Amino acid sequence: MLDDEVRAEIEAHAARYPDRSAASVEALQAAQRAHGWVSDEDLREVAEILGMSPAALDGVASFYNLVFRRPVGRRVVLVCDSASCWVMGCDSVFAALRDQLGVEVGQRSPDGRFTVLPMACLGACDRAPVLMIGEETHFDVDPTDVGALLDGSG
Repeated sequence: MLDDEVRAEIEAHAARYPDRSAASVEALQAAQRAHGWVSDEDLREVAEILGMSPAALDGVASFYNLVFRRPVGRRVVLVCDSASCWVMGCDSVFAALRDQLGVEVGQRSPDGRFTVLPMACLGACDRAPVLMIGEETHFDVDPTDVGALLDGSG
């Protein structure tokens, strides 16, 4: 259930547009910040606030890969798997993350701290392989650095 503060934020976003549904992404992000992901209940509430059907809003949510529709770890690790990062060894970075966290891509670590997800492009092809932990981007990632990056991420 969305609290009053989240509802007010969604209302503020919606008020900026002639068509309230244009605030879909911002509204989904607000719900996600509050709970870490967007549950079916949250999606229905956001859709109601925006005056759209839950199915239409779910279409928006499923299009954007940074809207999480299932629980994720407190920190999401996005690993670029574009052609540049693949050539430069992102598979080794994925393997190091799997070894460090004991989970496959898409799973939450047993302690709930991390979820590892692939990302089609993080926009730093000249610094491949690249990953993000939360809001922090790491360039030229060597698999041997993965443990320290995870430890330093809070």
